[in-house]
Amino acid sequence: MNDALKGKIALVAGATRGAGRGIAVELGAAGATVYVTGRTTRERRSEMDRPETIEETAELVTAAGGEGIAVPCDHLDREQVRALVERIDREQGRLDVLVNDIWGGDHLASWTDKVWEHDLDKGLRLLRLAVDTHIITSHYAIPLLIRNPGGLVVEVTDGTDEYNRDHYRISFFYDLAKISVNRMAFALGKELAEHKATAVAVTPGWLRSEFMLDTYGVTEANWRDACKENPHFIISETPAFIGRAVAALAADPDVARWNGQVTSSGDLAKVYGFTDVDGSRPDAWRYIVEVQDVPGKPADATGYR
Repeated sequence: MNDALKGKIALVAGATRGAGRGIAVELGAAGATVYVTGRTTRERRSEMDRPETIEETAELVTAAGGEGIAVPCDHLDREQVRALVERIDREQGRLDVLVNDIWGGDHLASWTDKVWEHDLDKGLRLLRLAVDTHIITSHYAIPLLIRNPGGLVVEVTDGTDEYNRDHYRISFFYDLAKISVNRMAFALGKELAEHKATAVAVTPGWLRSEFMLDTYGVTEANWRDACKENPHFIISETPAFIGRAVAALAADPDVARWNGQVTSSGDLAKVYGFTDVDGSRPDAWRYIVEVQDVPGKPADATGYR
């Protein structure tokens, strides 16, 4: 633990698992008070039907050295989001970091159907979960964030601007969702600058989330076994890596240099000097372009982590 963010108040929207959980924990490790939200609690599961809960995330934040506060919230419900922000204002009187990491769309996406073949209701709900939730949360939370100068909004995305511009991201709805989140950081950056606040989009690389580990039938302890099925998994990173990226941004007095940009955990590691939990610095997006996307090139993370 360090105290770089001691006294700072953060909201990680969508912190039940994956990147959101990793970000919340690392903000806590830097001393922040972190409100963690999601739809899955110990009493009720969301449509994702996963076992991870926001209470567990809050406990991990506190164990890391911060203060974790779990608040059940459906970020498509305006009144729930309004009540969440009013509670933060009432209890803390400020908000320094807003992380929009709401997603929950994996089970809705078809990775093979074209837009005219895809279930339309599922596709449109995916967009609502990926885009509307971020807009609703920003609408209600940013007035509290800009009450004091130096606020930070982080949009968690998948893919850099350059990569997403030049590559089709698996399916129509997923592609549109991630391009939209990247653009949100740009637009928010324009609107926040006059308030001395910053917006930035951050993408992890290939994330070893709970869901991904389960998909490959491995754990964090033996994750390399998944490389037998997909050799390029060798470039994967833990949720702590993007967590440390966001914590570094939040502690940077010159964070405004990132305003409106899209960056990655790997690129931020080069700037701020942090590592993943194993001491490596996975440079996933460079690897994806230079190795994974090159037909016939064998998986080899040498020089990329």
